Amino acid sequence: MKYIRELHEGTKISGIYLCKFRQSLVTKNGKPYENVILQDKTGKIDGKIWEPNSFGIDEFNTLDYIEVMGDVNSFAGTLQVSIKRVRKADEGEYKPSDYLPASKYDVEEMYQELLSYVGSVQNSYLSALLKRYYVEDKGFIKQFKDSSAAKSVHHGFLGGLLEHTLSVTRLCQYYTKAYPVLNRSLLITAAIFHDIGKTKELSMLPENAYTDDGQLLGHIMIGAEMVHDGVANIPKFPKPLENALKHCILAHHGELEYGSPKKPALAEALALNLADNTDARMETLTEMLEASYDSGEWLGYNKIFESNIRKTGEI
Repeated sequence: MKYIRELHEGTKISGIYLCKFRQSLVTKNGKPYENVILQDKTGKIDGKIWEPNSFGIDEFNTLDYIEVMGDVNSFAGTLQVSIKRVRKADEGEYKPSDYLPASKYDVEEMYQELLSYVGSVQNSYLSALLKRYYVEDKGFIKQFKDSSAAKSVHHGFLGGLLEHTLSVTRLCQYYTKAYPVLNRSLLITAAIFHDIGKTKELSMLPENAYTDDGQLLGHIMIGAEMVHDGVANIPKFPKPLENALKHCILAHHGELEYGSPKKPALAEALALNLADNTDARMETLTEMLEASYDSGEWLGYNKIFESNIRKTGEI
């Protein structure tokens, strides 16, 4: 199998890819065909099945892993695959990690580092809450490790939620040393919990779509509810401490127009907002630069940054 990034005009392909999208269409002459988007961990490519009812075109659906035979050609300056044969691949013929975008860092190593922060929290109530989710709840742990941090924009890949959470926690650890006014136990706990709601806001990859809970509530509200549910199982958990932690989660986007129902009112909430925004923005820019590896210096105007972005290059 050749990865999509390696394909060029004239390549003959024979391998398994993820069917990211499938749509039945009709040409201007009334002839039916199938539009397919193939994906692996290096990218996506448009595919066409011009003879959908011919021998060798088996049944398959969106998000199936499919074995494809075809030719790569160019249309309007864009590569696409003319698919001649296709069949649904059986489980065991493929590794999902070859087809889904994934963190460049080792998931288990990242999780062990996150656990070191969990173990460093000295407040006994916050420590018990952290351990309830990140040490004892095996189902949650697996989902947290596999979740993305977003549908798009930043960290939208396997292990993305873990990578983002760890980066935010590292920044908050620095803040606690630079600014003694911060309550370390509260801030580190808030950093580890701040996006916990994304385990329920988004479905798992390869779908990575908003769930009903995600659409109706959003990850900020879900995260605050998950903290409340965890606290309910810890005897005598102080109500002011619960409220402070939930406030950090509710305010971590910083502004009402960015989805936070509250603006930061605690030093720890402000620090968490700054750490979250720093990592989200830097990762967004990093992903933009990596995606433009074969383009020129200037990437064009970007709505998120409200600026025309240029690669630094050699200066």
